[in-house]
Amino acid sequence: MRSVVAGICILFAAAPALADEKPADQGKFVSLFDGKTLQGWEGNLNVFRVMDGAIVGGSLEKPLAHNEFLCTTRQYGDFELRLKFKILGKGANAGVQVRTKRKPNHHEVIGYQADLADGYWGCLYDESRRGKLTQPPSADEVARFLKRDQWNEYVIRCEKDHVQLWINGRKTADFTEKDPAIPRQGVLGLQIHGGPPSEAWYKDIAIKEL
Repeated sequence: MRSVVAGICILFAAAPALADEKPADQGKFVSLFDGKTLQGWEGNLNVFRVMDGAIVGGSLEKPLAHNEFLCTTRQYGDFELRLKFKILGKGANAGVQVRTKRKPNHHEVIGYQADLADGYWGCLYDESRRGKLTQPPSADEVARFLKRDQWNEYVIRCEKDHVQLWINGRKTADFTEKDPAIPRQGVLGLQIHGGPPSEAWYKDIAIKEL
């Protein structure tokens, strides 16, 4: 998640505190995970598995050499994605990829990431491309909306040039893409970051195409 071009993390937009509004629950959501299998997903199955109705990446028993991503086999453009997550382990680091593509013959991907880590909660990050795109909420703000080591809800909405993120109903990022060369569609992905023993759990993954 911290892969940054030429070792530079670029801050494109520093937003003030955002309103707590949440997208209206309209239209039909389609489940992307049946709670039992990884049908419709592809990735390193030595790292990702299904446990207790959730997709789990990483291990609390051993460190991970590098970032790993479980990605959908289908691409999506304009959509609202909803899922639940919990991140376990000291120094745990993870995220949800959208409008992303895999790097050929590599474990990394390129694209937007809805970030999950201390110092980055709710930040929109640009994996393997430009680095940080939005300013994450302060530690005090995060303490008010994040339930550590418990299930939390992420809502990710991508519509044309506009990308918005919410954690537990708290809007954490609002970004407008101005570069026409950046793809407006791609796969979705679930990340566990390389590093110390940790796990990223994901469940109730559903999407509504716009």
